[in-house]
Amino acid sequence: MQTDNPTLTEKLASAIADGILDGSLTPGLRLDENSLARQYGVSRTPVREALRQLMRSGLIDMRPRKGAVVSKATPGQVESLFVAMAEMEATCARLAAMSMTPVERRRLQARHEAMTALAAAGDRAAYSDANVAFHSAIYAGAHNEPIAEYTLGLRRRVGPFRRAQFNVDGRLVLSNREHDTVVRAILSGDAAGAHAAMLHHVSLVEDAFETFAATSAA
Repeated sequence: MQTDNPTLTEKLASAIADGILDGSLTPGLRLDENSLARQYGVSRTPVREALRQLMRSGLIDMRPRKGAVVSKATPGQVESLFVAMAEMEATCARLAAMSMTPVERRRLQARHEAMTALAAAGDRAAYSDANVAFHSAIYAGAHNEPIAEYTLGLRRRVGPFRRAQFNVDGRLVLSNREHDTVVRAILSGDAAGAHAAMLHHVSLVEDAFETFAATSAA
């Protein structure tokens, strides 16, 4: 499962994805591995892995003789990813409400409380990193390895779009409030409530991303 600290590949993928989503890297632009490696002071290996991650998200294409080229995930592709993500995360939340150990429940509560402080401080970068760890803890708490691994893989594909939501004013606080509903349901063992709360949360994440995308395109 994913650790609290993003890997080098994940950091590179995030940086490149942010440039695509905010329009700094325009559709059709060729992304040269050597240039990116020099820009970020790394070898080509993590750059290559980062580009592969972004290809799965639909943000870049791999073209013959041109290599990686900036693309744009269509609204339909993004919607399909979020629908799948919502269903899988809701399932994990339901299972976590039934299966988390007392220690895991206390740790989830502690993560949520730490994120409340980050949201209040407006620390988008730290909140975004903590958000990945928070959701990953719920996947692990489901105690079903195939479901957890599939959900984590889907999370990596949706990750760039989920991270972009935090550029919307007020989103950190709203996200944290939504988490509070999820956490309360899990801690109380309310499986149906946890499922519904997580499904609602991810739908609002999609709404926030659409707001960001519309603002960036304006």
